[in-house]
Amino acid sequence: MGYDFLKQKKILLVDDEEGLRKMVCSILEKEGYGQVKAVGTAGEALGLSASWQPEFAILDVMLPDGDGFSLLEEMRSFLDIPVLFLTAKGEEDDRIRGFGLGADDYVVKPFLPRELLFRIQAILRRTYKEENPLLELAFCKVDFERAEVVRCGEEISLTAKEYAILQALGRNAGRIVTIDSLCEAAWGDNPYGYENTLMAHIRRIREKIEENPSKPASLITVKGLGYKLIAKR
Repeated sequence: MGYDFLKQKKILLVDDEEGLRKMVCSILEKEGYGQVKAVGTAGEALGLSASWQPEFAILDVMLPDGDGFSLLEEMRSFLDIPVLFLTAKGEEDDRIRGFGLGADDYVVKPFLPRELLFRIQAILRRTYKEENPLLELAFCKVDFERAEVVRCGEEISLTAKEYAILQALGRNAGRIVTIDSLCEAAWGDNPYGYENTLMAHIRRIREKIEENPSKPASLITVKGLGYKLIAKR
């Protein structure tokens, strides 16, 4: 899988300069990063972080409704993800504060596009190890390389949507994955209106992975929020 799976990580860019947002998004998309979203304010960033659950963030320090340091502190209350500060402020005190808050890197504007890419790649490689193609659940194993469930010696094929949903749940095993996030994983950038369809796919997944789909032990509903996959450690 290599860089391919790293390039599917969800990246959030927060910067008040529209031109810079477009440039960085273009750089990342041309390099193959498939899930990049950009906003211009701390308020937008917090809302998107809560609903979309990014896996990496690039934050500007100076924002129209706050600063990147305070934004990172608020994000840390519900997200534990790597962060790179991208800013015009290169003073030593700002760097120290950023690293003190747990930032992984600090790039000062203007920057070279290749340098930014290399720094992003380095952070993602350090943070996210190669995903295990086998996920062990209570009553079966999910083989992501073969897109199938192995239960009691039987091999059960997964559809493309079931695969996408299980992959999103597996990457976040033990954590709640919102309904919006699962819809987006399966249906892309326009996931709205698929909630009922998602429920139908969840039922079919349970029929494949659970001993008793009516009393699931692995794929748990978290009422009002989403779903959680319980994997063996």
